[in-house]
Amino acid sequence: MNSSASDQKNHVLALPVLIVTVVLGLANLAFLLLTSSRDPGIVPRNARAPECGAEEQAVDMTTPSTEWVNAASPHLRVPRTKDVVVNGCTVKVKYCDTCLLYRPPRTSHCSICNNCVQKFDHHCPWVGQCIGLRNYRFFFLFISTSTFLCFYVFALSWLNITTEREEYGGSLLKSMRGEVLSVVLIVYTFVSVWFVGGLTVFHTYLMSTNQTTYENFRYRYDKKENPYNRGALANVAEVFFTRMPPSLNRFRSWVSDDEDAYGGAGGGPLSPMSGGLDLEMGRKGVHYSGGGVPAILQGMDYSEMEKMEGAGVHVKDRQAPPEAPDLFMISAARQHDVGCGGGDRSPPIVHDQDAERTLVSSNENSER
Repeated sequence: MNSSASDQKNHVLALPVLIVTVVLGLANLAFLLLTSSRDPGIVPRNARAPECGAEEQAVDMTTPSTEWVNAASPHLRVPRTKDVVVNGCTVKVKYCDTCLLYRPPRTSHCSICNNCVQKFDHHCPWVGQCIGLRNYRFFFLFISTSTFLCFYVFALSWLNITTEREEYGGSLLKSMRGEVLSVVLIVYTFVSVWFVGGLTVFHTYLMSTNQTTYENFRYRYDKKENPYNRGALANVAEVFFTRMPPSLNRFRSWVSDDEDAYGGAGGGPLSPMSGGLDLEMGRKGVHYSGGGVPAILQGMDYSEMEKMEGAGVHVKDRQAPPEAPDLFMISAARQHDVGCGGGDRSPPIVHDQDAERTLVSSNENSER
């Protein structure tokens, strides 16, 4: 009677446990999908660098990421930083050489995604996406539900082992040997909770103080005033209860054939195409501007390439150029012809054995 009553009790609890597990698992996957597939707050790039006024200080840009900018606009000089007032505090915004814009406050350039992201927190390799302004709340919900799911499975696995102990004579060790799946889940969740749990605790602290991971490691607001901190409750409300800002990019918009990859149908100072021959796409009527083409390609004669393209000559059909004649063989043949002819006879040729040995050794060294 006792065993049947306990079995009936376990069957009654099995359905709620299953429902809660399924709901937590689906919510965790949904938050993961929203985090990885949502625009984190990418700032669109500029087609051309901003014009600086005469009163702004000119600074030379010599970083590797400005090679294309300097090639297209060799006289371009912009200040590296600007001062912006945020909540009564002066904040410096930096100029991005890749995106050709001044980054808004709390915006940073991700070296992996190669984009400037608003309220950049970090680039998560497990999610495969930057964490920023538009997906931070879903990232926090993802790691928090993962932590709660680890605790939930860990507790239920121990509960299953203890309830099944009566079936194994009251021995906990025998019950663990019999319930191998519960033991595996206990070990797995115990290891995982240290990662996702620690991450949840850390981001709870960051959210309550209105910081990002990048700011916490880079600026250290504990040494100076944080201009974005408005109190713990207001900071949490800002993450979860404020309206999600719209995306600055139109990823689903159609791109016309006239527009190039540098933003603009007519081209700009960074537009490499303006009208002759496109070497990469094989199209006529487009050519590269002199400012953006390397010096080694500016002196090439493209007329021959156009003629060969019009004649339909394939690269594989081209004949190899004739080998260069050997100067020593030509001189010997000429001397032989002159010596055998009916005209003036040249004096006999005296061979220098030391010179021939030196020539043979040099040829062997070059072949090696």
